[in-house]
Amino acid sequence: MQVVNSIELAKRTRAIVWQNIAFAMGVKLFFILLGAFGIATMWEAVFGDMGVAVLAILNAMRVMK
Repeated sequence: MQVVNSIELAKRTRAIVWQNIAFAMGVKLFFILLGAFGIATMWEAVFGDMGVAVLAILNAMRVMK
């Protein structure tokens, strides 16, 4: 039974990891585009990156339930 639970946990973890990767890459691409057009400053990009990191950590904590 523990093997089945471990496999289910691994599948949920993998799905959450891919969500985090896709979200982080999307936000980074967004800030790269804004930076290329001169709309976003370096500070905004840094805060956006840190925000993504915090959201990814909070999203990953869902596995602990």
